[in-house]
Amino acid sequence: MTVISAVIQGLLLGGLYALYACGLSLMFGVMRMVNLAHGDLSVVAAFGAFALVDGLDLSPFATVAIMAPAMAGAGYAVQRSILARSQRSGPLAPLLVTFGLSIVLANLLQEFFSADNRTLHIGELATDSVEVTAGISIGVLPLVTFVVGVLVLSALQRFLSSTALGRAMRATSDDQEAAALMGINSQHIYGIATGIAFATVAVAGVFLGMRTSFTPSTGPVILIFAFEAVIIGGLGSIWGTLAGGIVLAVAQTLGAEIFAPSYGVLTGHLVFLLVLAVRPRGLLPKLASA
Repeated sequence: MTVISAVIQGLLLGGLYALYACGLSLMFGVMRMVNLAHGDLSVVAAFGAFALVDGLDLSPFATVAIMAPAMAGAGYAVQRSILARSQRSGPLAPLLVTFGLSIVLANLLQEFFSADNRTLHIGELATDSVEVTAGISIGVLPLVTFVVGVLVLSALQRFLSSTALGRAMRATSDDQEAAALMGINSQHIYGIATGIAFATVAVAGVFLGMRTSFTPSTGPVILIFAFEAVIIGGLGSIWGTLAGGIVLAVAQTLGAEIFAPSYGVLTGHLVFLLVLAVRPRGLLPKLASA
């Protein structure tokens, strides 16, 4: 029964990992760029939500409505002002720029908020659970997080497949020069894609703050989990990101349950390496261009 419970908890945790990863997957799918500051951006959103809760006495859930648009605007500005220039210098330059951005963000957060652990308090909801069967309960917050993750991914997939802007984004991803001949401004499209990626990671950051404590140095850990979820699911794949997040999270919870709590993260890394060795294109490679 404990193994079944671990699988369920891993399934729900996979929704949070998918939230971490979907922006990373989108940026790679559209721009073929890996954002090494992705994890730190989620921590920025968590600290932003913390400041809003502390200063304006808002509900942590209400801060999503503020942080997501604010981060989206910041993402568009960062792409048009910084990343666009680095992309013209080759594939290595954006990696170096986002790595530098990661360091700057972590140090700024530590300067303004110190290195203390913080969390977003949500009262009894943090510990509330629903009993499924005798011995198996589902936490309300993990369930809400999973549902939000699925809704965000569904909205993103629908946007890419059913809207003119989404189709322009996919066309730019497939062939930038052909898209330009059709009157599509690739830099504007890249800015929108980056803005959406920043918005999704803002949502992930707020839920991160509600589920666990965070510090200015939490970003690299989140980046690793997001990167592994993207690789397991398939680069650029939206639903593959959800599958990858679930596989990674279930591996972690099973490893912690079967072996020892300290082996949970290690088990996830080993499963990542196994998938990379057996299916280097990920579990859902056919969706990579969707």
